[in-house]
Amino acid sequence: MRLDDLYLWYLADTGTPRYVGALKLVAAGKGVSLHYGREWLDNGFALSEDLPLVDREHLPPGRLMADAQRAVGAVDDARPDRWGEKVIRFVDKPRRLSLMEYLYYAGDDRFGALGVSTSSSIYSPREISLLPRLDDAQQLSEVVAKIEASEPISTLEARIIAGGGSPLGGAKPKALIDIDGEQWVIKFFNNEPVDTPLIEHATMTLAERAGIMVAKTQVIHLAGANALLIRRFDRERNRRIHSLSAGTAIRAATASGAEPEMGYPELARILRRVGITKDDINQRDARELFRRMVFNILVDNTDDHEKNHSLLVMNPSENGRLKLAPTYDVLPTNSGQGYQEFICGAQGRESTLENAMSQCDAFGLLSAEAAAEVVAVIEVVNTWQEHFAQTGVTERDIESLAEFIDGEELLAQRTGFDPTRFQSAPAKRTRTSPFRR
Repeated sequence: MRLDDLYLWYLADTGTPRYVGALKLVAAGKGVSLHYGREWLDNGFALSEDLPLVDREHLPPGRLMADAQRAVGAVDDARPDRWGEKVIRFVDKPRRLSLMEYLYYAGDDRFGALGVSTSSSIYSPREISLLPRLDDAQQLSEVVAKIEASEPISTLEARIIAGGGSPLGGAKPKALIDIDGEQWVIKFFNNEPVDTPLIEHATMTLAERAGIMVAKTQVIHLAGANALLIRRFDRERNRRIHSLSAGTAIRAATASGAEPEMGYPELARILRRVGITKDDINQRDARELFRRMVFNILVDNTDDHEKNHSLLVMNPSENGRLKLAPTYDVLPTNSGQGYQEFICGAQGRESTLENAMSQCDAFGLLSAEAAAEVVAVIEVVNTWQEHFAQTGVTERDIESLAEFIDGEELLAQRTGFDPTRFQSAPAKRTRTSPFRR
């Protein structure tokens, strides 16, 4: 089936899907545009800052890399992650590998509250099947292993992995499962040198001790390996929450023709400008984002790319205010590479506390306040070995991770940080939300 035209739907209330607009393949097949429908123009909301409610075709960025594919604005977050694309290529084998095919074959349980249909009059996505349950985890693990090894799978196996369903970005093997009516992501061991699922659980629970809001996790034991369960934060029973990845939010807030600054400071500025203002939630979110940045630096989590941070769009039809989603996909990369995927400060992606402190005003923090946050995170990270051991991580794996977390570079930052060096400076003022109609 060749898909040059599809239709976007809003599924916050799964019982009453709302038609949003038409999707079209553009930019020589590398991009997807959106044209809002009349009813959505009259009664909808801007899906992201770069998709205002105007009656025209919204196009993706004009400059796309040779191998890049991107849908316009928030629509890009409806596409599958790299693992999902791999599953689609292996299971569905579409004749053409355009972004439209990936959008369609991703199925019904994608990130956030957007859905893709072959019809503009009725929500008609790719065939919807029931999600596998926890009892199916072992079979899912075996299907994933076959896909990784490029081994053939049965029709039944193809059905339970259909769409490669996952709301979390990345290339690691994962799937969606149902646990007592709630959707969870299950991530599988993938022959890494350490027990990655257990280590991710240990790192996430350590982050929680550092005052970071985390997605709920638990570890299950399968034949020969552990697997990690992460509860979806973009679902509340039958309600889907419109969500944006950090990359989408930053691109949408960047002036046309300018290069987006993919990093923590810019995301913090967006939260302070467009975040929920009641009880200063926007400022608390920006402060927590600073804490997450410091934590990621100190535990050697350098895979903190734009898809590994998300924002929830709360009550979008009323005011479109944003809220920082719980953190996820946090674990040591065990690389010691010395730079993050996300910009941290004036020295770009450099993995240093000095760099993290360099633009603390973007987070609405005085220098002294930011230094106090760093000290608090250091105190928690100093307990990482004990915490990991209590969580069940083996001594061998702890020793492997310690080569970098307690290596010369990162340990020196924890022991050498002097909060008295940093003087206070005024924080910047916030601006009003551009989401208002």
